[in-house]
Amino acid sequence: MQPQEEQAPAPERLARVSVSALDEVLGRAFPVLDDGFVRVVDYMGDDRAIVQAARVSYGDGTKKGSDDAHLIRYLMRHRHSTPFEMCEIKLHVRAPMDVWRQWVRHRTASINEYSTRYSLAIDAARSLAPDEWRTQSSTNRQGSAGLLPPDEGAAFTADEKEFHAAARALYEKRVEAGVAREIARKDLPLATYTEAYWKCNLRNLLHFLSLRMPAAAQYEIRAYAETIGREIVARWVPLAWKAFEDYELSAASLSAPDVSVVSALVRGGAEAAASAALAAGMLRREPDGSLKVLREGAELSAKIAALGFAAPW
Repeated sequence: MQPQEEQAPAPERLARVSVSALDEVLGRAFPVLDDGFVRVVDYMGDDRAIVQAARVSYGDGTKKGSDDAHLIRYLMRHRHSTPFEMCEIKLHVRAPMDVWRQWVRHRTASINEYSTRYSLAIDAARSLAPDEWRTQSSTNRQGSAGLLPPDEGAAFTADEKEFHAAARALYEKRVEAGVAREIARKDLPLATYTEAYWKCNLRNLLHFLSLRMPAAAQYEIRAYAETIGREIVARWVPLAWKAFEDYELSAASLSAPDVSVVSALVRGGAEAAASAALAAGMLRREPDGSLKVLREGAELSAKIAALGFAAPW
């Protein structure tokens, strides 16, 4: 009788299984904005690593109570997040400095950035087309709403091109004169591109995407988040990505005041819902007797609309 081949422990067997969908794009630069990109440098783990980590609590010999997809959906639905930390990914990113300033506020990743103290600054800056100049939102101080007419935008685009060229010429003049690069760089615009390696586990990456993919996020960083989510994460961990879409990205949560207003709407109609919203501080009665919808009330209006009802105020 031939001796049976000894099987490797489960973790090693899992590690040897490639994730072909992600392997196929390993190193490919996905373009973002006018001169940016995101590419996968390396990764560890996949959907099976999440499942493996979740099931280790049950010990050897325990019958699997559900298939992998159902288990991952259960973990996502109930916010059992540590199994998602078993997966890590390293990205090479090229982004404008103003976008990168928002990105690095997510302090749950390891980062190594291109240094303009040691190297010449990248000779590229984010430019806007005439139809891309957004106007300031009247309801959100940190957001935009609408676009300038293209003819007005064309003037700003021309100014931008001239400014970028002048800033670059000044920078290069300083460098050629022997000024230290760490000083020569100080007047470069925030539109200048930078590059970095960004390594993050899946749990924190999904949190990043949950904040940066929604429409309320600034367009530029949303473009990067959309690319990472739909081009990379969806290939890497398709089961976790589907659960994330269903329970986070495309979902709506109801706070305790939200529930009270929706319950009032179902039981007593629009008048009862408005009274509940007033009591919850979502609406304000103006001196003329009209109702002013405050931010929380506007957010609930969107949730109610998503459920197929008209806002009750």
